[in-house]
Amino acid sequence: MHPDVATDLESLDSTLTTVEKVLDVEELRRRIDELEMQASDPDLWNDQDHAQKVTSELSHAQAELRRVTELRQRLDDMPVHYELAESEEGEARTSALADADAERESLRSDIQAMEVKTMLAGEYDSRDAVVNIRSGAGGVDAADWAQMLMRMYIRWAEKHGYGVEVYDTSYAEEAGLKSATFAVKSPYMYGTLSVEQGTHRLVRISPFDNQGRRQTSFAEVEVLPVVETTDHIDVDENDVKVDVYRSSGPGGQSVNTTDSAVRLTHIPTGIVVTCQNEKSQLQNKASAMRVLQAKLLARKQQEERAELDALKGDGGSSWGNQMRSYVLHPYQMVKDLRTNVENNNPTTVLDGDIDEFIEAGIRWRMADADA
Repeated sequence: MHPDVATDLESLDSTLTTVEKVLDVEELRRRIDELEMQASDPDLWNDQDHAQKVTSELSHAQAELRRVTELRQRLDDMPVHYELAESEEGEARTSALADADAERESLRSDIQAMEVKTMLAGEYDSRDAVVNIRSGAGGVDAADWAQMLMRMYIRWAEKHGYGVEVYDTSYAEEAGLKSATFAVKSPYMYGTLSVEQGTHRLVRISPFDNQGRRQTSFAEVEVLPVVETTDHIDVDENDVKVDVYRSSGPGGQSVNTTDSAVRLTHIPTGIVVTCQNEKSQLQNKASAMRVLQAKLLARKQQEERAELDALKGDGGSSWGNQMRSYVLHPYQMVKDLRTNVENNNPTTVLDGDIDEFIEAGIRWRMADADA
């Protein structure tokens, strides 16, 4: 085996060993045994919320253990790949060495992705995420852009097998969305997606401009942690104004014959939440209340962060800043303005291929916190 390859495999082994220590593989196995016992209890489903939490945590823990075990096996197999390749001759040797190099690069990428997940240690990082997308400056193009972003995140979630529950879609009159709210349901979704928060900018030839001019449009992405009972985010019913109305679809058309859509206004803060995707008013009100609690929790976080920033004597970094540009014309490129990660294929990015941006964002946030 070439010395450079051996050195690289040693480096990968060091990184994976650190990941295994952070995950505490033996503790992970013990926790899986404990959760499997709970899951086999016939009385578990008497409490639906608790049962779903147990089964979700179990499947996540099993997936984590399987992933890290497979990575260790693949790394242990690498020297054998190279030995077999080097025992070949001529073109067969060249081809086998190229295959071994490709597997080493794939393994590096997978180990680095696993390493990033171990960085999610914030107070709410392990929670499900509520994502809110709002169209900004740019008229009908911005509304269309908001819908493209929603599709991008939902496609990303589907590719990874994460559950998505859409709470609200407020359609713009001509095309696209004024706003949308949905939950991504899997452990560590808030920690993962919170680095996507900020302003996303699109530059393209507008499909809505009959003169074919270039248009710049903006949309805002907000990511919130789902509230749990331990957060003590209690909302006084007297502080909430409830309005009911009929759900509307694209172009403003009514898609419901009953007043099932719900708008909640939290009077003390002025926060407004709408939900119109469930069949009943009761379900919509419950979903809207979950989003309102998430927004109040985020507000509490911001206040605590502002106090810390004031103590540290700095203004803190604003999440509202422009954080990524998607250029479709005159050239093709997606660039993250915080991490400088670039991708020259916007089509695949908009189809949900955003892992490299998310992983770089998590590393950037970690480095920023340590600075």
